[in-house]
Amino acid sequence: MPNLRPILGDQLSREISSLRGVNPGEDIILLLEVYQPTSRVRYHKQKLVLVFSAMRHFAKELRDAGFRVDYQEHNSGSFFQELQNAIQRHVVDQVVVTESSNWNLWQQMQGWQEKLGVPVEIREDTRFFCSRYEFATWAKDRKELRMEFFYRMLRRKTGWLMDGDQPLGGQWNFDRENRKAIPKGVAIPNWKRYKPDPITREVMELVRVRFADHFGALDSFGWAVTRREALIALEDFLQYSLPSFGDYQDAMKQGEDSLFHSTLSPYINLGLLSPREVCEAALQSYQNGKAGLTAVEGFIRQILGWREFMRGVYWLKMPEYRNSNYFQASRPLPDFFWNGETEMRCLHEAIDTTRRNAYAHHIQRLMLTGNFALLSGIYPAEVEDWYLSVYADAYEWVEMPNTLGMGLYADGGMVGSKPYAASGAYINRMSDYCQSCVYDPDIKLGERACPFNYLYWNFMMENEERLKSNPRMAMPYRTLARMPEEQRDQIRNQSQFFLSKFKIRDNK
Repeated sequence: MPNLRPILGDQLSREISSLRGVNPGEDIILLLEVYQPTSRVRYHKQKLVLVFSAMRHFAKELRDAGFRVDYQEHNSGSFFQELQNAIQRHVVDQVVVTESSNWNLWQQMQGWQEKLGVPVEIREDTRFFCSRYEFATWAKDRKELRMEFFYRMLRRKTGWLMDGDQPLGGQWNFDRENRKAIPKGVAIPNWKRYKPDPITREVMELVRVRFADHFGALDSFGWAVTRREALIALEDFLQYSLPSFGDYQDAMKQGEDSLFHSTLSPYINLGLLSPREVCEAALQSYQNGKAGLTAVEGFIRQILGWREFMRGVYWLKMPEYRNSNYFQASRPLPDFFWNGETEMRCLHEAIDTTRRNAYAHHIQRLMLTGNFALLSGIYPAEVEDWYLSVYADAYEWVEMPNTLGMGLYADGGMVGSKPYAASGAYINRMSDYCQSCVYDPDIKLGERACPFNYLYWNFMMENEERLKSNPRMAMPYRTLARMPEEQRDQIRNQSQFFLSKFKIRDNK
């Protein structure tokens, strides 16, 4: 009898472990378009199109290669219900599946064999550099989990950018050299986009009708939906963007949605590209003299370092991690996160590119929307749901630790050594947004003061007992200690007045 081999929507790879040993003429590969209307997360229209179209293209690729594929379109039931239906349609020997990257679904998988009445083999997801067990072993007995030391361990393990046991260039990372603003006259490459084919257009129409009330523009969809297209996007990044990626990875510029960023994360997280082949391609660019060490190291660190570290933290700390709220933040998410209607130019730009593309680069996420949510005391679970909803590359295992740990410091320092809190001066230094904003980053209080300025100090005052002992916060707290009480009161009053004006959406 055949094996039934379910493929999840983020496992679109011929190399996925559940397809190891597959019998093309006998085994059945199952793909299910599942979306439950009751889900707390209402995904960006483009995210839905990307996943469903990539799944349909992957199914076609498998069929063309001679595999038996059972593909079920736009189901509203649960994955388990549709799996039960598939077992009823086919007489199978067993179910072979790769572990889910989502903690809830992984937990459900543990009970599948008993509930389905057939043997279930759950295989490890081998697409990562570090297994869950290896991360747990590394993390055991450590007082702090720091990405930098984890990253060094994986650099030694892979041998990438190493000279024996030491890093090339004498430094493990070149982060301090990767913080340049975009100067005038720098040519910014075009973002590699694709014209939707008939399969994608069919999915777009499905989403247009069935998910009409979801966030996001649809007609601007241009993501790769096949491995071939994703490989072209990788080559485009290597040729046109990687050489300057290191210098300007923290920069922001009006009207420029991608700058020198790769925009490859949706393809890696779906399975269209493997993290190993992407890193090895960047390393080859360095070896060929096409990209410098600082650029390639910075890019490798995002994948080998942060991506793997986020996964490790997620699996180590779930399910308790999702309830992290170190600062006891409770303010609802403002309505402008969904419509971009704010006079703060930087937030408008970040939210508008998110609406148009289901994408914003990591500094827009961390230092604009994330920084604002942190300083404003917005309830972490609402912020986490927003990021999961609106970004094409957001899957819970990587998005949740980034949001709760790195963006909001809601885990109390498990991921980051200090909160990523910044005033308007940082935004002005790294972008040109402030030039066309009604607020002035040089003004600290008053009608034209940048809200990031007084919100920053209000946050510091509200959380002084929690943060003042952090050695990395010593400098701002020395400044706060010299601040007159009258100025403190003005900051508190203006912050409360500003925050009280938020409009809140009743229903996303």
